[in-house]
Amino acid sequence: MATRTDAPTRREQILKEAARLFAERGFHGVGVDEIGAAVGISGPGLYRHFAGKDAMLAELLVGISGQLLTGAKRRLQEADGSAADTVLDSLIEGHIDFALDDRPLITLHDRELDRLRDSDRKLVRQLQRQYVELWVEVVREVYPGLAEPAARSAVHSVFGLLNSTPHLGRPGSLPGRAGTAELLHRMARGAFAAAGA
Repeated sequence: MATRTDAPTRREQILKEAARLFAERGFHGVGVDEIGAAVGISGPGLYRHFAGKDAMLAELLVGISGQLLTGAKRRLQEADGSAADTVLDSLIEGHIDFALDDRPLITLHDRELDRLRDSDRKLVRQLQRQYVELWVEVVREVYPGLAEPAARSAVHSVFGLLNSTPHLGRPGSLPGRAGTAELLHRMARGAFAAAGA
């Protein structure tokens, strides 16, 4: 979602506003009329794009998990032959882009994942496991002495660090996007270095 530069489609606009509203007020605290008003259409007009709020939530959470995995695979392909350190930096940069640009989706995942149908929740978890395993492989290349369970724990810990962005305070209180990204990157590498020491 964050990497596109062309104009968003109406469907993407609806999803973006739904994510923002769900993150601010909770899934049950938002009606379809409010989501429609946020994008300039009637609430019932949303049903031309989505079957309902449940479908929006599923597309948001399954979608971002799929996008993270696809982005990580793309970064691995683009870095083919590069040093493992370079690949790890690229993965970190990709996740930081998500953490800074899609903050409502982090909040939404934390609060609303259990509201998904079982099949959608299982798909989210499956995509997330694949994403983690890509990272674990790269981390173990950079730190070969790190056992697989410890590498997996380190990856989850770094995700926790990077995904803390919704709790960083008001946007104006941060050192700017570039400064925040640089800080998060240093902290992520520091965490991996500590795990691999």
